[in-house]
Amino acid sequence: MSGTTTVAALRRRAAGAGANRWVVLVVLCVSLLLVAVDATVLHVAVPAVTEDLRPGAMELLWIVDAYPLVCASLLILFGTLGDRVGRRRVLLLGYALFGVASGLAALADSAPVLIAARALLGVGGAMIMPATLSILRQVFPHRRERALAIGIWSAVAAVGAAVGPLLGGFLLEHFWWGSVFLINIPLMLVSLPVGRILLPESKGDGTGPWDVTGALMAAAGLFAVVLGVKRLGGESAGGLWTVLSLAGGTALLAAFVRRQRRRAHPLVDLRMFARPAFSTSVGCIVLAMLALVGLELIAAQYLQLVLGLSPLETGLRLLPLTFAAMAAGLAGARLLRRFGPRRMVFSGFCLTAAAVLLLTPMGGQDNRLLLLSGFVLLGFGLETTLFGAYESMLSEAPSEQAGGAAAIGETSYQLGAGIGIALLGSVMNAAYAPGLRDVPGVSAPESSAARHSLGEAYGVAAQLGGPAGAALRDAARHAFVHGLHVTLLVSAALLLLGAVMALRLPRTMQCEPATAGEAPAEVPTGGPARGPADAPAEVADVPAPREAAESRVPV
Repeated sequence: MSGTTTVAALRRRAAGAGANRWVVLVVLCVSLLLVAVDATVLHVAVPAVTEDLRPGAMELLWIVDAYPLVCASLLILFGTLGDRVGRRRVLLLGYALFGVASGLAALADSAPVLIAARALLGVGGAMIMPATLSILRQVFPHRRERALAIGIWSAVAAVGAAVGPLLGGFLLEHFWWGSVFLINIPLMLVSLPVGRILLPESKGDGTGPWDVTGALMAAAGLFAVVLGVKRLGGESAGGLWTVLSLAGGTALLAAFVRRQRRRAHPLVDLRMFARPAFSTSVGCIVLAMLALVGLELIAAQYLQLVLGLSPLETGLRLLPLTFAAMAAGLAGARLLRRFGPRRMVFSGFCLTAAAVLLLTPMGGQDNRLLLLSGFVLLGFGLETTLFGAYESMLSEAPSEQAGGAAAIGETSYQLGAGIGIALLGSVMNAAYAPGLRDVPGVSAPESSAARHSLGEAYGVAAQLGGPAGAALRDAARHAFVHGLHVTLLVSAALLLLGAVMALRLPRTMQCEPATAGEAPAEVPTGGPARGPADAPAEVADVPAPREAAESRVPV
């Protein structure tokens, strides 16, 4: 009996105020760290997986893409399901599934098994990601504290994205490729009981039935659109399956929107998009990721193929970007209070555009100071932009729709990243390919193969050897650097477009006044916690008076 009482007391305290909220934040950040690391840790393990499992070209593509495809397509489904059945319940189920899928991936003895395991990891990730943000929204009802919590949360996301390749490289040097998945299991074994004890349960208002058909339509439509966007960035950009995926996905999403508008109890309240701060924040997230994710991949290729750095050296060169992003996340709450959402997001876009333009002198020689300055400004500007946009989006959404709003934000992030890779990859190829048409001593078929990518150009040059191979290699390096400059200019233009869009955000950070029954900022030592700390563990979200008013009146 005493054990049960202790667990219940801990859970009630976690739902309360003061230091307990920050313990909850730690648990949520560990959840996010796992998902962020797993999104990038496989990248360095692909050569080892290829050597061991011998997958075909299509199988290898699905090994890499199954996780982000499945995760992006299911975010709305599980985000809204958490609003109905309980966000903690969905999060804990995501933990369990993530751990099981990690074990299957680590022990996979064939490509199909690894693909299935990666898809299951995507399902688990889709349960975890929106749940962490929506629980954070409920645990931190005051916007000032919530802004600080989101800053820490986003800084952890930046750490996870950077740690993934470095951790994967370290594990591959000492163990087999499956070890990059096994690291998830002990962390999940700890997270499950700790999350069950400390995380508060919360739901939306729960009125009306959950729209199962709408949830499946959203999942299928997003899967098809994300798949089509990914194919746009590859060699099959104009293929039949690419067109069918994009057209079919767009049609399903349009039908989903019509269905939600007709229903008395919609899965996602689309009236949130009528609020300028919410819709603008979503657009800013898409534009920021669209401009920068593809650029990040191209920068990694530049560091390795043009400057000749190893994967580990490349990861270390990109660390200043991560540290700057962490600093921006931790300072984000103070910046938001001082400057307000409009100036913060606008300045973040402008700073990031300036960083991109600063990097345009990059050439065939290593300029450490230029790269360091550009990456630091890039990381700080990008994180400032994303922090302001995420915080505004989450604060504008009614608390009973927190799961759906978080899912929309994460889906926007994934779609922006996919479109960015496709768009900037196409710009890069269009600027790169013409430089390899008339290389002396290189035949038309060889030139055609070299135009696909810089890596393939190096392969063709190695086969040719002699003066022709050296000429092709030099031409490819110069063409790649030219393409990089064009891509940087296009990215800067997209970022400046985002800065213009940010002018629709609210000028000041509107903070909700404390209402009766809300938790105080601190719990005095030695005194009992009052308010929500003494409430039942499972509570329904009730918006503050200002939130209820703003759900009907656009800001």
